[in-house]
Amino acid sequence: MSTRARILVVEDEAALRDGICDLLAFKGFAPTGVERGDTGCDRALAEPWDLVILDRMLPGMSGTEICAAVRDARPSQPILLLTALGRESDILAGFEAGCDDYITKPFSLAVLVARVSALVRRSTGARRLTSGELSVDIGAYTATGSVGSIDLSPRDVALMVYLSDRKDRAVSRDELLAEVWDYRSVERVNTRAIDMHVVKLRRKLAQVSAAADPIETVRGVGYRWIG
Repeated sequence: MSTRARILVVEDEAALRDGICDLLAFKGFAPTGVERGDTGCDRALAEPWDLVILDRMLPGMSGTEICAAVRDARPSQPILLLTALGRESDILAGFEAGCDDYITKPFSLAVLVARVSALVRRSTGARRLTSGELSVDIGAYTATGSVGSIDLSPRDVALMVYLSDRKDRAVSRDELLAEVWDYRSVERVNTRAIDMHVVKLRRKLAQVSAAADPIETVRGVGYRWIG
């Protein structure tokens, strides 16, 4: 389900990139691999990520250049640099560019997973969605309003996170089925499942807050986050 942390892996060595992505997927993350630095920078800036992993030396744009650009545009974005350059000056240059952590090649897979897990916990554990008096704690799966708190399901939170990360547009029911419900083929799936879930979620939120509903129904399309 899309509550899995989304991780962008920018690495030009195909075998290493695929190996890292396979390992992260096995550990429960949702990795996406990109080969080129310029493409990786575009993806890092265009989509929400719980962690960005960058090789230092890449075609099109270096890892430190990507790091600096992403840090400037998204100050809170967690970034991990992977590189064969292990001199103190290289490591310091990485931190000066804005990375949160730095691993030199060759590296232990266990250490990589531990570092990734720590950075993801830091980024997702403290994240909240707010809409007026309503506050959703993503890590704790709870919603709090003026009249108390209520537990949310992982899918409730995944739905709200997905909509809020794309609040500049309406999200179709088919897209929600594919990205939040994890249906790879949506042609034969009844989209009423989305509508029924939204109705139940609205009822939950109404129990703790009398404020305006943060999820707007867009007729003929789907839903938009307006919180």
